[in-house]
Parts: sequence; C-alpha cells; structure tokens
Amino acid sequence: MAKNKHRFSLVAVRISFRSLPLWVQVWVAFILVPVNAAAFLFTHTPTGMAAAVAAVFVVATNVPIMLYEGGMSRLMAIPHLFAWTPLTLFIIFRLLNLTGGPAMGKPELILAATLLLINSISLFFDTLDTVKWCRGEKDVPGHD
Repeated sequence: MAKNKHRFSLVAVRISFRSLPLWVQVWVAFILVPVNAAAFLFTHTPTGMAAAVAAVFVVATNVPIMLYEGGMSRLMAIPHLFAWTPLTLFIIFRLLNLTGGPAMGKPELILAATLLLINSISLFFDTLDTVKWCRGEKDVPGHD
C-alpha cells in the first residue's frame, strides 16, 4: 500500500525524474523529447506527420502511466516500442524511397536521419527496460 502514496502526484513524478542518473535526465529532457517534438514543425512532410502521430501516442500513453506509477516507471518503455518501432521502419522505408511518397527535401532528410538515430537509441534502452519490467523490476526511481 505504501506505493499508492505516490500515485497521481506531480511532485512524486518530479522527484522520480530528478532521481534518475544525470545522463538520463539530459537524454530525456534535452535530446529525446525535443527531437520528437520537432516533428510538429514538419507535419507538412510524411516523416514529420508520422513522427508527430507517434509522439502524440507516446504522450497519451506515458502521462497516465507516469501519474499512476508516481514517476518514471520502466512500464513507460512499452508504449515507446509500439510507437518508435513502426516509426523507425517508416523512416527507413522513406529514406530508401520505398514509400511512394514525394521525394525528401533537405529539412525532412535531416529530421528523418535525426529521428532514426535518436529513436533507435531509445528503442535499445526501451527494450532493456521492457525486459526488466516483465521480469519483475517494477520499482520506480525516487520512491522510498
């Protein structure tokens, strides 16, 4: 029952985030989120639209998990797998010009390459966190 005291607390979420290793905080706040948020500036392109849809899915699924768990649970990795895997495949197909869409301009190409790199790294860590969570490592950083 002690775990429940953190549920639906924005303070607990903040404490949990700040208890993560500094490199993870920097990764999430200054790399992963901004790169994926940049997609909203490119919704006029196929890559931007696909990435924006994936980002909305991630936010719509991770915010409730974060609030329910009272912090940065490994469970948050699972929606990333469902969003970033198809997005990564789409970007690869787009880069190889296999989607039948319009040719990529330089801005879309830069966005696609950046998303491919960043979200592929994210997928690596998300896969590890998903396996850990499925094996029972359900602790939430910052909880006593």
